[in-house]
Amino acid sequence: MKEYAAVFEKTSNGWSAYAPDLPGLGVAAATFEETEQLLREGIELHIEGMREDGLPIPEPITRVMRMPIPA
Repeated sequence: MKEYAAVFEKTSNGWSAYAPDLPGLGVAAATFEETEQLLREGIELHIEGMREDGLPIPEPITRVMRMPIPA
């Protein structure tokens, strides 16, 4: 099992998300929960398609960290 970083961004009408280590994969939905589900499904389908096409599966190398900054 591999763990891919996921980036979620609030938009004017919902949420969008992508996995930086899987170029071309992005999703959007009205709620965070819907967006999370779509991204999970999207990652699985994306990797399945890459396998079917004989492409190498990218290693998850992106790191995400929250950095507390006084603002």
